[in-house]
Amino acid sequence: MNAIDDSRPCVDRLIRADSFLEPYRDALVRRIDHIQAMRARITEGRVDLLDLAAGHEYFGLHRTAGGWTFREWAPNATAIYLVGDFSGWREDPAYALTRIGDEGQWALHLSPRALTHGDLFRLRVHWPGGAGDRIPAYARRVVQDPQTLIFNAQVWAPATPYRWRRRRSCGQIAPR
Repeated sequence: MNAIDDSRPCVDRLIRADSFLEPYRDALVRRIDHIQAMRARITEGRVDLLDLAAGHEYFGLHRTAGGWTFREWAPNATAIYLVGDFSGWREDPAYALTRIGDEGQWALHLSPRALTHGDLFRLRVHWPGGAGDRIPAYARRVVQDPQTLIFNAQVWAPATPYRWRRRRSCGQIAPR
């Protein structure tokens, strides 16, 4: 069954629910086919679209009950180090990520005192034939040095979290 055949039952249900859509049947089929093709291209058939959209909840730097967890997806990497203020911008074995499985996921677990609020960091990634620095794909905060104009990720964990000044109104998403 091709994509057009897959979209016809969906369009038929829409038209049964609202007969005024009948003149737009072909346009609806084209739009649904486009959506399905885009979903297949984005997910490569390997991951659910909702899981992909929520990647920031898994990847990146997260404070945990036991300290810090950092995860990155780098399938072609042979080694990855977290480098920054805390390591003198050098590769330190204490900040080496460990490859998890064969899908290109890497992780690092650190003590609560390994990183502090405001620390700047980036990744030093090694691959066959070379190495280079990069900002993590799921960095939550990135700042630019005004002198060098270099961008780095930044640990953002203030001692006192931001206090909302206004109460949440109907329809707004609650802060986490």
